[in-house]
Amino acid sequence: MKYFIATILIKGKKTDIGLYAESKKEAHYLAKIKYSGMILKVTETDPPLEDQIRHFKESLLSNFKKRKLKQDSLIAAMRQIAVMANAGISVHDSLKEIADATTDKTLQNVMSTMAEDINAGHSLSQSAHKFSFELGNLTLAMIELGEKTGNMAEALHKLADMLEEIRRNIIKFKKAMAYPRNVMIAMAIAFTILISYVVPKFKTMFDKFHADLPIPTKILLFLEHVFNTYGLYVLACIIIFIFVFQYLINHYKDFRYKWHQVLLRLYLIKNIIMYATLNRFTLVFSELVRAGIPIAEALETSIAMIDTLPLQERLLTVRSAVEKGSSLHAGLAETKLFENMIIQMVTAGESGGQLDAMLDKVMEYYKMKFDAIIDGLSEAVEPIMLFLIAGMVILLALGIFLPMWDLGNAVLNRH
Repeated sequence: MKYFIATILIKGKKTDIGLYAESKKEAHYLAKIKYSGMILKVTETDPPLEDQIRHFKESLLSNFKKRKLKQDSLIAAMRQIAVMANAGISVHDSLKEIADATTDKTLQNVMSTMAEDINAGHSLSQSAHKFSFELGNLTLAMIELGEKTGNMAEALHKLADMLEEIRRNIIKFKKAMAYPRNVMIAMAIAFTILISYVVPKFKTMFDKFHADLPIPTKILLFLEHVFNTYGLYVLACIIIFIFVFQYLINHYKDFRYKWHQVLLRLYLIKNIIMYATLNRFTLVFSELVRAGIPIAEALETSIAMIDTLPLQERLLTVRSAVEKGSSLHAGLAETKLFENMIIQMVTAGESGGQLDAMLDKVMEYYKMKFDAIIDGLSEAVEPIMLFLIAGMVILLALGIFLPMWDLGNAVLNRH
């Protein structure tokens, strides 16, 4: 996050306001929605020390306070707003009604604040951007679509359908991972018990004979020493590491970019991220194109909701190419993300004037690919799971029995 000074004319007086933002454009936008007055200029500068300390404290606290909206609550809220919009009820009244009726504290805060913002003259999308973490990029994109097309009810109905599809995929993912997860948890518990209580018994015996121990046994004894002597410190370090890692991911774009690059190189995970992203991108993009939004503008909105930064960066080249007069299929081909068949389908859609229909088929294709990955996830994870289990069993077996055989041979040779 960068630090900017916004010079604002309020009631005839110039006032300098400091704020953090990703870019100068975002800083201008934040200053516009937060403060009433004319924005004269926005300048990037170094934050003062006291502001750095305050921002750091706020960032730490936000990691504890921020909560994503529950998927069920968000889906229900979007459906309610869509139904009430169809019935002629204003968005402000709809948001206020949901805020008053819900027992979900996070949803109540989001809806009531958005209602106040709309009452103050802000648009729904402007207010929603303040809650990008809680609502998610897909929700922001579909709200913008509703405002651009003038049909908020239809956009929110479609959003609820998309969110339900995402929820179904999450449930399928959890079901597919349930068996491997439970097996690995059981193995981890068994391994911990063996390291904590069984290995120390053998350690005492090995020390008595002063035997030359094999490497697997040395590894086991080292793990036993670390676990029983520094176990709490190791656990504390892991917790601190997770917390610091999450902070870096949330607040440093360069770090987040490199982490995403790592994820896109990992077995299985790269395909899940790739097809989930392309499925969501084509889904939103096709809806925007069908609604009559210009392609460059539709690309900007669709790309903005992508969370994986390297993929977002590559798709941004498509928007740049289209803005320079290039065709959509040529821009998509330059990214190297889309298969040749997809490029041909988009080419046919552009030349035949049926781009929206062809984009629907592309979206269905990526949905099918993503569903296939999720359905085959359990089988794909099994080799990794078996490898880890085999490694633990072999380490325990060799680490305990190899020196026992050596000790047995030594006893027999003495006699």
